[in-house]
Amino acid sequence: MTERLYIFDTTLRDGEQSPGASMNTGEKLRLAYQLEKLGVDVIEAGFPAASVGDFEAVSRIAEKMKTTQVAALARTSKADIDRAWEAISHGVKPRIHTFIATSDIHMEYKLGMNREQVIEKTIEGVRYARSFTDNVEFSAEDASRSDRDFLCKVFEAAIEAGATTVNVPDTVGYAIPEEFGELIKYIIARTPNIGKAVVSVHCHNDLGLATANTVAAICAGARQAEVTINGIGERAGNTSLEEVVMSIHTRPNFIPVNTNIKTENIHPTSRLVSMITGIIVQPNKAIVGANAFAHEAGIHQDGMLKNPMTYEIMKPETIGLSQSKLILGKHSGRHALRSHLKDMGYDLSDEELNQVFKRFKEIADKKKHVMDEDLEVIVTEGILRTAETFKLDYLNVVSGTTVYPMASVRLEINGRIVQGAGYGNGPIDSAYNTIAKLTGARSELLRFTVSALTGGTDAQGEVTVRLRENGLIALGRGSDPDIITASAKAYINGLNRLEYLKTNPVNASDGL
Repeated sequence: MTERLYIFDTTLRDGEQSPGASMNTGEKLRLAYQLEKLGVDVIEAGFPAASVGDFEAVSRIAEKMKTTQVAALARTSKADIDRAWEAISHGVKPRIHTFIATSDIHMEYKLGMNREQVIEKTIEGVRYARSFTDNVEFSAEDASRSDRDFLCKVFEAAIEAGATTVNVPDTVGYAIPEEFGELIKYIIARTPNIGKAVVSVHCHNDLGLATANTVAAICAGARQAEVTINGIGERAGNTSLEEVVMSIHTRPNFIPVNTNIKTENIHPTSRLVSMITGIIVQPNKAIVGANAFAHEAGIHQDGMLKNPMTYEIMKPETIGLSQSKLILGKHSGRHALRSHLKDMGYDLSDEELNQVFKRFKEIADKKKHVMDEDLEVIVTEGILRTAETFKLDYLNVVSGTTVYPMASVRLEINGRIVQGAGYGNGPIDSAYNTIAKLTGARSELLRFTVSALTGGTDAQGEVTVRLRENGLIALGRGSDPDIITASAKAYINGLNRLEYLKTNPVNASDGL
């Protein structure tokens, strides 16, 4: 009989620490609903002590989740733990997740503590967290570079103080699978009271080994995996939920555990995260990339036609992809739209549906068919968008081989209409120059990407930009059948996200 593996999703906490991936409260709540639908056991909703915005988001999520545990991250200080408990105390089964670094390099240069002091701080923090709830997780930051025997002593002390989950983070993505698996076995064998706690792992992808390390740890006895959707996270990212879950699903003979994940919701969840954060999933990304179930080579296509299992080790339907799609057009009504959106994972209120339906009709008048990808963009732009300081009211661009590119732009800035015109090296450059002049933006454009959401010349173009201003980095997204308009929308969305970050800074200085 297989054992249970708990899935701890930290997309809303560690995943949000990806540069430019900051989410507002509405976006976080929408994603939390989808994570609960996906079947994750624990949602780490944020770091309440980091900012007012993070506290509010964690509190709202804890209030709304019906079955999923909500965890709040806290250092081993009483102030952090108080703030965490205040945010999650009204949740279904709230979890306080407290941590302290245990590697020599972190203790010396970051904490300025010796080993005895770290153990004392661990006991103090866990014991204080336990005074609020019996659902306490303790993490030894930078565990993979810590002295093994000291690590066992820290975990023994944490469990004795009341921790019910102990987490072994590969904080800087340094471990190798065989080494990490051996570390988990060592901890289980050398920590006397380890049977009183669930052993968890949290791996980063700096060497591209996060999923491999996590699988090795599971095979060695870990029974909680800390993951993110699409593997997003600071630096090179975190262990990918979809990769771990589908590895277990595909190779149960080698990974003898089971999860509560409803795999058919993996792809819709992946798309939602990409839409909210603006971080595009690379086409060759395992499980959820656009090419993951695409076959171009003639030999592969021939094999697929004879038996799909010749070149596919899992069925696309298993993760929520389907060969048949309901295609909506300009004659489709509200009922059909609501039903299809619900199938896609969007259960909208009447007011939200009205907003989406209006935009749907506008797109349907321009396109023959409205695809799922179009609908996702409509929902994102209509319901999940960051509060708008700047809104595009009018755009006209003149460009060609015999004219100097010029853009005329009218914006609404905090309810006030402003307009102007400007030149540039091309239609997009002239539009951006004009928008920057009207908004007073001083941001630097770090990245500009364009992609088509669907096939055909009438496809919506999706533009993603990365902006940087005074150390803050924000991603902006925009979509429209007109690529110039999509570019302007993306730039303005990025400027709005920068404005949000200025008032809601994300504290990424501490993490696992």
